[in-house]
Amino acid sequence: MAEEGKVKRIKPKKVSKQKLVEVVSEVKAPDKISDKVLEDITDVLKEIDVGEISELFKQVREVAKYGTIEEFLDTSFPSGYDVVEEYWVYRPFAKVFILFSKEFNDYMYFLSEPRLDKAERYLLYEVKELVRNKLIYGKVSEKKKSDKERILEKTLEEVLEEYDLYVDKQTFHKFFYYIRRDFIGFYKIDGIMRDPYIEDISCDGWNIPIFVYHWNYGNMQTNIKFDRRELDSFVIRLAQRSGKHISTSNPLVDATLPDGSRIQLTLGKDVTTRGSTFTIRKFREILITPVDLIRWGTFSSEQMAYLWLAAENGKSMLFVGGTASGKTTSLNAVALFIPLNAKIVTIEDTRELKLPHMNWIPAVTRESFTGDERGKIDMYDLLKAALRQRPEYIIVGEVRGREAQTLFQAMSTGHTTLSTFHADSVEAAIHRLEYPPLSVPRSMISALDIVSVQAQTFVGGRKVRRNLEIAEITEIDPVTKNIKTMTIFKWDPMTDTHRFLLNDVWSSKVMRDIMLFKAWDERRLVEEFEKRRMILEYMVEKGITATEFLKFIKAYHSNPEEVFKMVEEYEATRS
Repeated sequence: MAEEGKVKRIKPKKVSKQKLVEVVSEVKAPDKISDKVLEDITDVLKEIDVGEISELFKQVREVAKYGTIEEFLDTSFPSGYDVVEEYWVYRPFAKVFILFSKEFNDYMYFLSEPRLDKAERYLLYEVKELVRNKLIYGKVSEKKKSDKERILEKTLEEVLEEYDLYVDKQTFHKFFYYIRRDFIGFYKIDGIMRDPYIEDISCDGWNIPIFVYHWNYGNMQTNIKFDRRELDSFVIRLAQRSGKHISTSNPLVDATLPDGSRIQLTLGKDVTTRGSTFTIRKFREILITPVDLIRWGTFSSEQMAYLWLAAENGKSMLFVGGTASGKTTSLNAVALFIPLNAKIVTIEDTRELKLPHMNWIPAVTRESFTGDERGKIDMYDLLKAALRQRPEYIIVGEVRGREAQTLFQAMSTGHTTLSTFHADSVEAAIHRLEYPPLSVPRSMISALDIVSVQAQTFVGGRKVRRNLEIAEITEIDPVTKNIKTMTIFKWDPMTDTHRFLLNDVWSSKVMRDIMLFKAWDERRLVEEFEKRRMILEYMVEKGITATEFLKFIKAYHSNPEEVFKMVEEYEATRS
């Protein structure tokens, strides 16, 4: 440790942030830094932007506690790969590096965790067993059970003390990270589960690299593998966490993790020949709003203004597309336009929808308790129950069975419904609905107002989600008896823009219905449409958060003139 008298005075304006970190790291015990050095640090901080100070303090603390990040984390990247992006998922223990190989033209997802040498790995294995035994056979007060991390940390301290095992602070923090990760986290994939950019995690068998789907880079191989013993044990643990049982006699399980993520599990090699597997569809804690979808180019502001008016005024919608096209995300985002006091019932197999509404009943299906299907509650049962709950809006996670006829019956009797459906076009959606096993009569399909079609596609070599088309169900042709549709918006792949195909807003059947219901004239309808478009563009420009979006929508419902006045003033300052 450097002596206090030998620490040189840091001159402000001439020292970099990196130099400050280096100087502070020389003093291994932060509580022994002299007043003189602290004064010098204060001088330097005055020359740094306020927004960067928090990040700087994190760096200083990490260096003082763990050494440099390069020393602390495993960065043994495979040869031929270069780092193109890096970010923390659990500072300072888990960091993600996105690697790229020019030779293979391939991206790789590298999860970096604390480095362990051979002796540390052996000692950690022994310490984990001691901690496990102490937790199993020891007693923990009821008050402390909720604070799992603190219990683990205290138990680790007690084990090291009882068995006279001395480790330095850095090794202690490494051990605690791995024990916390393995006992209350998600073992080897804990860092991936913390990554907000990951949508899906796939394990295809024993000793096969885990694959992930990343928002910005698509499917990527990771540096993580499970051997046979690890994977079988982990799959059983995932099932138990979800309240399900998996075994060689029942090797297939669909379940939901406590955080809302959907999982599909297989055990052994009877049904999956490469060994046990798991697929996790992560639940998003972050609420995705219509503003986000506009910012990402999935929808245009005109499309969202149209859907805003439709959702607010009780028009039924069906979001269709292929797997992972973003149907449920768009459904959830548009549902945020529903008036906050409206009564909503949602029906899903597994919880994915997330609404801010207080007057909301979220219903989920339930598997049978016995082999003869007793106790099973499916979507059809929930939908029948929902109709007795007098909802203003019924949202069904996905229509795919006998509940389809009941859903369209609900539409026909005046209930507003929103749902998702697997199809790649409006025509394909109508065709699937009409024919077995759904067999929805055409007269009922005509009660549907709007069909929104989405897909995963490529723009500039990058995989993106785009709304391909928004169409309206207009009527049943009296001659051919076919369902007639009218396309309102269509995506142009050449320019990556969404084109409005009508001459006027009131040419839309849905907009004409709203105009009649609200007793508006054509001028008022255009005004309302333009106001909503401008408000959405304002929110995109300002980069508002989900919380701010909800406040904005609530404010507009209660006092639209005041909100629009603020937007007009902002537009005036820009021009």
